[in-house]
Amino acid sequence: MLQGGGALGSYQAGVYEALADTKYAPDWVAGISIGAINAAIIAGNAPADRVPHLRAFWETITAPSAGWVAPDCWPFDIWQRHASALRTLSFGQPGFFHPRLPVEWNLLAPPFSYYDTSSLKATLLQLVDFNRIKRDKDVRLSVGAVNVRSARFAYFDSAEITIRPEHIMASAALQPGFPPIEIDGEHYWDGGLVSNTPLQHVLDYYPRRSRLTFQVDLFHGYGQLTQNLQDVDERISDIRYASRTRLNTDAFEQKHAVRFAINELEKLLPESIKETPQAKRLREFGCVTEMDIVQLIYRPMSLLGPAKDYEFSRSTMTARWSQGKADATVTLAAAPWLDPSPPEMGVRIFDVVHDMLMSQQNRHVPSDTTTAPP
Repeated sequence: MLQGGGALGSYQAGVYEALADTKYAPDWVAGISIGAINAAIIAGNAPADRVPHLRAFWETITAPSAGWVAPDCWPFDIWQRHASALRTLSFGQPGFFHPRLPVEWNLLAPPFSYYDTSSLKATLLQLVDFNRIKRDKDVRLSVGAVNVRSARFAYFDSAEITIRPEHIMASAALQPGFPPIEIDGEHYWDGGLVSNTPLQHVLDYYPRRSRLTFQVDLFHGYGQLTQNLQDVDERISDIRYASRTRLNTDAFEQKHAVRFAINELEKLLPESIKETPQAKRLREFGCVTEMDIVQLIYRPMSLLGPAKDYEFSRSTMTARWSQGKADATVTLAAAPWLDPSPPEMGVRIFDVVHDMLMSQQNRHVPSDTTTAPP
């Protein structure tokens, strides 16, 4: 499950590279916004082509979009990130989006967005085999978007419809930067406007199956106190998206725990009660499936500023990719989901990297921080 987050999305590509050659290669990929693009590239290619095509996408959209290039080394790295973000705002990113021309700003019929994303369609057609998504039943693809007119969330699912480039572009139509995408007479915006993670669609989809799910998020909940206004803007963004993800995860954990408890309770009921209308209604909400959710969250080692999700420099992309691969490698080595699950537990959530960071932090905290009374 791949969350939205713009330029942060190369972290997800790194995670997938670590999973690709293991027994955990996915049979279902779901994404929103940049996660939808990564998901389409994974689902729309043969296994051997997925990582190279992910690499091709990220190298295409992180190519300099103007004739000047900021130095890519310390001590210019901070300035380079700011310059890269400014370059993106001014010129867009190749193979992804570009600013609308002045002539398009017609007072009688002004555009609905600041940028044009027609180049993204060409990139998707080059790197994604949509016919493969249609016929390949081994890897399912789901992408989320929101209907502009009705405000209803919609999932475009290869198990139900034929996925086209427009479905991926709709999921990534970040407003007001990108235009809404028309599909079958309706217009759609970026799914992150409603929910930035496809967790609910995947785990609630009926009929449910026991699943091991890798939830790859791009905004982290834990942070540090802010020191200036730029830090404030970045922290607001992290809290806004991470809190929604946490809310959805917590809500699913509680809901599925109730389903599991109903199923366990039914085993204890005498036959005379099992056949009552009340028990039969309750049974409809029960579930025997077990869900393991493995969280992989992009946690930069330092604050990157409020423009981090549209900072598309090549060096930053590569660093995020490497961190995703490293985090996934550590998580796969630990593999806590292989431990037996308690019989009363329907949902387990693992965050191996978080646990390691907390353990390292605790080792640096004195065991007794209290002061003895005088």
